[in-house]
Amino acid sequence: MIHRNTLRGLLLGAAMLTPASARAAGETIGFSQIGSESGWRAAETTVTRQSATERGYDLKFADAQQKQENQIRALRSFIAQGVDAILVAPVVATGWDEVLKEARDAEIPVVLLDRTVDAPDDLYLTAVTSDTVHEGVVAGDWLKEAVGDRACNIVELQGTTGSSPAIARKKGFEQSIASAPNLKITRSQTGDFTRAQGKVVMESFLKSEGGANICALYAHNDDMAVGAIQAIKEAGLKPGSDILVVSIDAVPDIHLAIAQGEANATVELTPDMAGPAFDALEAFWKDGTLPPKWIQTESRLYTSADDNQAVYEEKKGLGY
Repeated sequence: MIHRNTLRGLLLGAAMLTPASARAAGETIGFSQIGSESGWRAAETTVTRQSATERGYDLKFADAQQKQENQIRALRSFIAQGVDAILVAPVVATGWDEVLKEARDAEIPVVLLDRTVDAPDDLYLTAVTSDTVHEGVVAGDWLKEAVGDRACNIVELQGTTGSSPAIARKKGFEQSIASAPNLKITRSQTGDFTRAQGKVVMESFLKSEGGANICALYAHNDDMAVGAIQAIKEAGLKPGSDILVVSIDAVPDIHLAIAQGEANATVELTPDMAGPAFDALEAFWKDGTLPPKWIQTESRLYTSADDNQAVYEEKKGLGY
């Protein structure tokens, strides 16, 4: 078992001590979750709790309610309690150096879940995320193929301002459609990853642009898309046909919308970030094995060609 006083040296690349016996179950792990702003986020929390229970961990959970100051406070509380590891899904990308240094100085490994941070990578053990730029590219590639050569004005619902997935999903989408001059983003505004704000912002898009002038909606997550679908319907238009809808996460409600013809495509983000994180921690605890700094999860494109009703029913059982 690797003792805590070797952690900082390991993260900094120092030579490892001679491996000892495997660490026993029963560790205490702190988990700072962003909040419950979406169905996907709720599923990630459920899957993380289930995985911790199955592995015999004591999971201390803290809901940040979308505020970084709450997350930093939670991390400092975990450090003070002397937990064995910390999982954090960071609400924004910047402003983490100080508290991550405090965790490193306390020899507590930190694993980032589903989002990254702008901090030196010796301050955390690994990041378990999807390739969020690639997710945006997949969404853009689907829209290019669906639209063909016709002119298409796109409205974009961005995620939380400053968050890594919002930055990356925008970047990837723009990279994709750059090769299609007939596709143009005419409006782009944050919906803060929530269904309610997605509806409010889409209402403003429809008012400012006119529904007939909007070809497609690209939403950085499904919950905003579902809110926007409601706004489109209330405006007397048909989502999925009058306005194409492509989004990211693949939560149950978007599969239901696709099955009903009210959305067109979604790129899956698996909620099981904890499984790879726990695997990395266990290998590290056992003999000091350092994981790669980025553990990439698998993503998948779903369209109307899939049995979305069946996917909806299956995913509803996963805690979404």
